[in-house]
Amino acid sequence: MNPIYLDHAATTPMAPEVLEAMLPYLTEFYGNPSSLHGFGQVAKDGIERARQTIANALHAREDEIVFTGSGTESDNTVIKGVAHALAAKGNHIITSAIEHHAIHEPLHFLEKQGLTVTFLPVDGNGLVDPDEVKKAITDKTILVSIMHANNEIGTIEPIAEIGRIAHERGVLFHTDAVQTFGHIPIDVGAMNIDFLSASAHKLYGPKGVGLLYVRKGARLTPLLHGGDQEKRRRASTQNVAGIVGFGRAVELAAAEMDAEAARQTVLRNRLITGLSNAIPDSRLNGHPEKRLPNNVNISIAYIEGEAMLLNLDMEGISASTGSACTSSSLEPSHCLTAIGLPHELAHGSLRFTLGRDTTKAQIDAVIEVLPSIVRKLRAMSPLYKEAAQS
Repeated sequence: MNPIYLDHAATTPMAPEVLEAMLPYLTEFYGNPSSLHGFGQVAKDGIERARQTIANALHAREDEIVFTGSGTESDNTVIKGVAHALAAKGNHIITSAIEHHAIHEPLHFLEKQGLTVTFLPVDGNGLVDPDEVKKAITDKTILVSIMHANNEIGTIEPIAEIGRIAHERGVLFHTDAVQTFGHIPIDVGAMNIDFLSASAHKLYGPKGVGLLYVRKGARLTPLLHGGDQEKRRRASTQNVAGIVGFGRAVELAAAEMDAEAARQTVLRNRLITGLSNAIPDSRLNGHPEKRLPNNVNISIAYIEGEAMLLNLDMEGISASTGSACTSSSLEPSHCLTAIGLPHELAHGSLRFTLGRDTTKAQIDAVIEVLPSIVRKLRAMSPLYKEAAQS
């Protein structure tokens, strides 16, 4: 069997067109974009063209796009930057229980310094209730940060409504859109977004480059201090080739977004139905409809996700048990426990995330291979034997 890659939420292969766009900036156009000579200005022009492309994709202004080194850096910049810039106004931030660790960890860091954080619960499908956001806002609240879509279970949050509620109370709104930018439409104005994080390598661009949308007038203290790059919002010589690649990746994504989302949705639903019918005592995690077009997260009772993952890998199928950023942790997914799964069922979870190259034949191969792996592992599972006898 040819290798089957179904871990696109972790990272995507770089598109050939992206590599082609980047190569001249790694060889010929190597100037520092802050330099005034011709080499520098060619590099700067490459950055600014990418900035315009990305701004258009977000329905934003060019001067509202800040290039960073990753989605994690963008998240940290917002959390720490707003906390510092608005410290005189308040010390309370609202987020959800299922955010990425790039949100939770800086918040835990700031809690030790006196910040108050409300971690809102989610329902069984992973949805944040906008009314709970409204109830949590106080006169000390300075930021609400809710992800656009969850990286593990694919649930798409009602961020436009949440942003509206935040704005009605004079509170800034941030969304981590790492899993959605380039995959489903985003309009920062219509969706009431003040800050947005995204990453190039999630949409067939290069690793090591991200972006932060900062609405004009929104107050934010930079995370990095040094030079005056990015209008003094992110010091450090820019990753020119990476930014050019990011821009090209966004161009490609915008051109095929609707058609590719529709295609992946069909394949996603085929995989969900096929696995649900073939594997007893399994369940879909995340909202059945309000979910990313490419995400399938299932829990399978009585066996470990890692064992299934290794067996799939031996069959040439690459998937994951959740976020790649916490794949070495022995703890169950905080996201799955937040939606109410017991630890033993959370440990038996798999995430399949489809991409541009995913085919119907590949989906059918997974539907054929995984049930036999489950049967083999359950035959060795004392939990399964105990359940069968009861």
